[in-house]
Amino acid sequence: MGFNYAVVGATGNVGREILQILAERSVPSSEVIAIASAASKGIEVPYGDDAVLQVDSLETFDFGNVDIVLSSPGANVSREFAPKAAAAGAIVIDNTSEFRMDPEVPLVVPEVNAEAIANYKAKNIIANPNCSTIQMVVALKPLHDEVGINRVVVSTYQSVSGAGKSAMDELFNQTRGIYANEPEQKFMENFTKSIAFNVIPHIDVFMEDGSTKEEWKMSVETKKIIDPSIEVHANCVRVPVFIGHAEWVNVELNSPLSYENARELLGAAPGLVVVDHRQDEGYVTPVECAGEDAVYVSRIREDLTIENGLSFWVVSDNIRKGAALNTVQISEVLIDDYLS
Repeated sequence: MGFNYAVVGATGNVGREILQILAERSVPSSEVIAIASAASKGIEVPYGDDAVLQVDSLETFDFGNVDIVLSSPGANVSREFAPKAAAAGAIVIDNTSEFRMDPEVPLVVPEVNAEAIANYKAKNIIANPNCSTIQMVVALKPLHDEVGINRVVVSTYQSVSGAGKSAMDELFNQTRGIYANEPEQKFMENFTKSIAFNVIPHIDVFMEDGSTKEEWKMSVETKKIIDPSIEVHANCVRVPVFIGHAEWVNVELNSPLSYENARELLGAAPGLVVVDHRQDEGYVTPVECAGEDAVYVSRIREDLTIENGLSFWVVSDNIRKGAALNTVQISEVLIDDYLS
């Protein structure tokens, strides 16, 4: 049985990757429709290696014949159009922040809490978590299942693609401009400071307690996805990397867990690949994870400064597993377990 898919935001980084992944994974689709703003109507976007799709306009599109919507147009657009698509009978899997903390909307990472998809009928909407949260909870899940996690302290090193295509252009233009002796202000549009050859400890807006919204998201989303008792303190940093988020994760476990047992648990978990060799090049960096589906864990070691402490390095392609792939995987579980 094939399903009619609509990809909203099809001209953006994530939308294009969703189309590529749908083609790669041979998802059971009768039709795939690319949708974006009216300004993009008629543009052709690739679907797999050989086909192209002509973009339709979101403002005038009728979702009446669509089964599943994979949506990544930005929170403001999703706020308006996702409920309309859901009311027309489509199931919306939304990649924006708009519905993540809605108690009636499941927030899902298939390797972690696929069972939450069962609650999709409340609003016909399923939310995709934040990119930095996704890769972290994939790694936290097997540890929490085994011994329980009390507290997490995470420092992120997030690539500019997390802020969109224009942010990637900004890094490229600033880097080129430095060698061409052009002022950095000429290319400053997305970030509060120059991103080329720099790091910026500021992602999303500031909140009253001094955290940024990105840091808040990692805390509340982890609680909703895994366990509300887990405390998370996040420090989120934008770095001059095009694709791939990296995270140093330090966990305080509820019971002792040796390095050997932790490595075995992580290595056996779905969606995780452990590359942890205590030698030069024995770890994965964002450069190696770009274009890959897995979440990679390296540098696993016990933290002897606290009781039951463990730390590890986590990297993943934020456009694929951190957004597009996770969205498609949710649709696959939805089809296999609830629609077939």
